[in-house]
Amino acid sequence: MVQSYVHATGKIGVLVEIDCETDFVARNEDFQEFAKDVALHIAAAAPQYVSEEDVPEDVKQAELRIYEEQAADKPENVRPKIAEGKLRKWLEEVVLLKQEHVNKDKHGGQTIEDMRAATAAKTGENVVIRRFARFQVGEAED
Repeated sequence: MVQSYVHATGKIGVLVEIDCETDFVARNEDFQEFAKDVALHIAAAAPQYVSEEDVPEDVKQAELRIYEEQAADKPENVRPKIAEGKLRKWLEEVVLLKQEHVNKDKHGGQTIEDMRAATAAKTGENVVIRRFARFQVGEAED
């Protein structure tokens, strides 16, 4: 299923592909609700990658080097832990599956991965967020 979301202002739009195994599940209300929630979340949270595996290793290493430099004034034995902690925090900001859904009232702090797993359990099928595109007026592509 490809789900779309266009913000009321018309300045942000999202297309997200979410896959399952059968057309029956693709027409299922829980599956469709999940797809809508994910599209809305992407519009609001602007993730850069679907999963941690999608983050290029050179990008991770560049971020890690920045955090290591930021920890340079700390005792040498804690620097790696500080840098790793900051890298994990950064991944939570840029990786869709690690982000908490922006609608905390509705989803109670669940991550997108928590919601994906719950939808898979409800439908009895593997549910995969394959890819997404987020468009914002005035924002150039990378």
